[in-house]
Amino acid sequence: MRSSSVYLYKNITMKNYETLVDATNDLLKRGYTANLSLDGDTIDDKEKDIRMTADDFEIDEFYRFEGASNPSDMSIVYAVSSSKYNLKGVLVNAYGAYADDSSSALAAKLHHGQVSHNLHGEDRPTA
Repeated sequence: MRSSSVYLYKNITMKNYETLVDATNDLLKRGYTANLSLDGDTIDDKEKDIRMTADDFEIDEFYRFEGASNPSDMSIVYAVSSSKYNLKGVLVNAYGAYADDSSSALAAKLHHGQVSHNLHGEDRPTA
């Protein structure tokens, strides 16, 4: 998957990565070591048995990628931190046609609260 955008987020110009793997590897080098997964209304670090709700974490950075052969094959890499659980990790989530269409507070935070104001046009979530 390839990125085509550089975003300004939290007054920081974020890096432009060629691939999703490049982004996750760089975040790992910068201390985002937890492998996070989306599970319903929580983001989980299964290794440490941590389940975070929308109030338990912040999105520090995010990067959107499109598939090289299929532009509808999109993912977002989130750099997530939690002072409550003293962790930093990476969450990879589908976007666009394959996105989780949950109406939970967690989905609202991932797709609206901290992210959507940086997206434009067809990238902006509608729900």
